[in-house]
Parts: sequence; C-alpha cells; structure tokens
Amino acid sequence: MEENPGMAHKIVLNNRNQGNLTGILDVISFDENTIVLDTDMGLLTIKGKDLHVNRLSLEKGEIDIEGRTDSLVYSAGGGAKSGGSFFAKLFK
Repeated sequence: MEENPGMAHKIVLNNRNQGNLTGILDVISFDENTIVLDTDMGLLTIKGKDLHVNRLSLEKGEIDIEGRTDSLVYSAGGGAKSGGSFFAKLFK
C-alpha cells in the first residue's frame, strides 16, 4: 500500500471513550456498534458501544470518534486503494 506523505497513521484513544485517528482514506461503514475505516495500514474495524463520528475530514485524513471502544482490529488489504469499497467487493 502506498502512504500519502504527511498523513501518517496514528491512533490516540483516551479512556476508551474518545479517539482521534489520522491516515484515514475512507469510511467504509459505521453504526453505533461498529466503524470500518480504510487506512494507510489496511482496513480497521472498531467495535464498541454507542460509537459516534464527531468529526471527519477525508482531505486531511482525520476522524474523531467517541463512545466505548472495545476492540481495534486490522485486516489485510485496503478497500479504496485495492479496487473499491468493502460493499462493492461483497456484491461482486
């Protein structure tokens, strides 16, 4: 995967309730229990409870979330960079 200069992937999670992430390429899906992000480092699935996206700037590659975070899981391959979103691949 290619990285965008100046858009390093970073996660800051405060008390499992507030998160600031950089290096975000796209938001694949989100609801109150799961957020799926395409990042410079692959797909990132955030699971928790009462999750909300407070701020999103795809131009800067940043997202702020809040709600109880239970897990952060990376999976190989990126959605947008490898030929389409998660849903596009699912329904091929």
